[in-house]
Amino acid sequence: MIELAILNGTLPVDQRNTSDARYRTALCVPPEHPCLPGHFPGHPLVPGVVLLEHVARALRDWRNLRLARVLEVKFLAPLHPGEQAELELDEAGGRIRFAIQREQRVLARGVIEGAV
Repeated sequence: MIELAILNGTLPVDQRNTSDARYRTALCVPPEHPCLPGHFPGHPLVPGVVLLEHVARALRDWRNLRLARVLEVKFLAPLHPGEQAELELDEAGGRIRFAIQREQRVLARGVIEGAV
């Protein structure tokens, strides 16, 4: 199963400041993660699909929902292997928004839908 292969190559979830309306967790993809060879040789970047897998895992941990749709996503800056980032999910007006940040810089953000 692809999802398990991707998630098993990441660090354990570190839940912080979790509430009914907001969920935060640490995110770090180690340099030996299997998605990194070839993405890109000599200058590895964490692929967007791996970031979305983290979003899906956080949604499951927070609300016990699977990621049903990605309504909107913007990748604004790269995450490099081994860098620490923070993933935040926030619900407002019936929509779930996510943001991935490193040192106050937004790396990715978007809107998702979950389903049972």
